[in-house]
Amino acid sequence: MATTAAAVWGRAEQQDFRARVRGCLLGGALGDALGAGADGRTLVELREAHGPDGLADPVPAFGRRGAVTAATQMALFTVDGLIRAQVRRDTGAWHPPTDVHRAHLRWAATQRDWGPDERRKDNGWLAREEWLYARRNPPRACLTGLGDDLLGTLDKPKNPDAADSGALARSAPFGLLVGWEPQLVCQLAVECAAQTHGAPAAGLAAGALAVTVHGLARGGSVEAAVARALEQLAVRPGHEPVTEALGRALGAVREGVQGADRVTALGAGEDRAEGQLAAAVYCALVGEDVRHGLRLAVNHDGPSAVTGALTGALLGALHGETALPPAWLADLEGRATVLELADDFSMEMTQGAALHTPAESSPGWLARYPRG
Repeated sequence: MATTAAAVWGRAEQQDFRARVRGCLLGGALGDALGAGADGRTLVELREAHGPDGLADPVPAFGRRGAVTAATQMALFTVDGLIRAQVRRDTGAWHPPTDVHRAHLRWAATQRDWGPDERRKDNGWLAREEWLYARRNPPRACLTGLGDDLLGTLDKPKNPDAADSGALARSAPFGLLVGWEPQLVCQLAVECAAQTHGAPAAGLAAGALAVTVHGLARGGSVEAAVARALEQLAVRPGHEPVTEALGRALGAVREGVQGADRVTALGAGEDRAEGQLAAAVYCALVGEDVRHGLRLAVNHDGPSAVTGALTGALLGALHGETALPPAWLADLEGRATVLELADDFSMEMTQGAALHTPAESSPGWLARYPRG
């Protein structure tokens, strides 16, 4: 697996990449926060409370407006793991699934502990962020899959029957590895999904999401990015539920007026990975802007925070951070952390060689992202 050489990146390319990374991570968090206010409520209840169009703006969840769920928490730790994989490569070790798994184990600790444990020398800076130690509807398979240190693999996945969307939203950051080829991005996402979700469709949906984000982060259209994802899926056993779901999403774009019924029919009303992915792709395709796409994504009977997080990650990678609704960003929980992590990721991917080498490294960077 190759990383991106710093010499390839001109200043304009670095700025565009950073805007898309920020857009993907902030957009996912915004969609998550919007959907958190709809989670657990039916479409009928949402319309009764907020009018015929349903929920249109963030409302309080978990005691505050702009609160995020475990979907955002885990996505942030995915990014942390990807940065550490690059840093640890200087030692001669190169196995990104292990680094991502270790990062998600640090997330799992936030769901058990009262706050940061200063005795853990591998925490780095992200696991010391106290706001992440809130339990926000973590998927059961994520808790059980990360309940011990054993690494789930494709041959021996954790929770072999888990087909829900729990591994999906955390997989969007894999697509930000724009210097990798799509098949490697897909493979990494599928392998890391198996650490908590063993059903083939769950892992392949994660791979398809990562490849779609990858195409958008490289400057492509949603249609082209989904086509590339379908190419990657076609050669993998058990792909049919995911490819069929994505095919329905592409077809639905030509079927007339958008609305909650169409989003629900694509699978948003049920917590299955392929249906959530299809609904999010549809909302990204037909959304007039980020706000419209996210509103479309969260008004249904299913896990609205997941659909919102996926749609936000796609639209953010497509349009960049400046397309996100400012008033929603102003209320977003943990916005400073998300931005800091996004910028660290962008810096590592474009200028990593100036931060660390096998011979010499920035002490500050290694304190943030320990190699241990």
